[in-house]
Amino acid sequence: MKRNPQSGLTLIEILIAVSLLGLLSVGMLVAMRLGFSTMDKTDAQLVKNRRVSNTRAILEDEINGFVYSYANFRPQPDKPERVPFLQTETESMRFVTSYSIENAWRGRPQIAALQVIPGENNRGVRLIVNETPYTGPDQAGQQIVGIDPPTPERPLTVRYAPVVAGSQSFVLADRLAYCRFSWLAPLPRAPFQQWRPDWVLPGLTPFAVRIEMAPLDTSATDLHIGTVTVRFNVNRDPTVVYDDTL
Repeated sequence: MKRNPQSGLTLIEILIAVSLLGLLSVGMLVAMRLGFSTMDKTDAQLVKNRRVSNTRAILEDEINGFVYSYANFRPQPDKPERVPFLQTETESMRFVTSYSIENAWRGRPQIAALQVIPGENNRGVRLIVNETPYTGPDQAGQQIVGIDPPTPERPLTVRYAPVVAGSQSFVLADRLAYCRFSWLAPLPRAPFQQWRPDWVLPGLTPFAVRIEMAPLDTSATDLHIGTVTVRFNVNRDPTVVYDDTL
């Protein structure tokens, strides 16, 4: 078979083919980059929303596991003063709970200390929690710095040591415009209950706690943390003392 000496591809045809292949490759790379970018943004949004959801769940579980307990405050070694162990302030809350972030409901009781602290670069605030294994009233008493006796103007006041943020602290919520605690107290007349920023009945447990939070930055696409309200459920014998060996 005799070949045509002019058959084959010209240089222009090769250049056109290479150009088309290059354009197709660029289009595929752009499409892949856009896809990966969208996936990263979606993952980041899911993580943010999951964090908000987890914060609410942790707060609810911590308070649902509330254990009514006492603290032995010892201003003098031989004269302990026994008081209920529950810190109820506008930006601080401390109590014994049967729930822990690390072990959920499977671990030993913990002293949970919640505190509102300034945010990064003093922009907004954040809510942290410190957890310490609970060993008994004597250990709880070490977190009390003083007790002011009652007067006609005010009831007995228990003063607690500050909750210090550290490497062991867990940030429950960050970049908040505000975060504050309030307590549901009984009233002798209608409406028979009232939310208070302070707790003036140290011998009694509030009906519930309300943690009001608002995000510092708002976005229509984000799941925002809001107010968390949880009732106090006393579900343990207050006379139980937990041993370190358990």
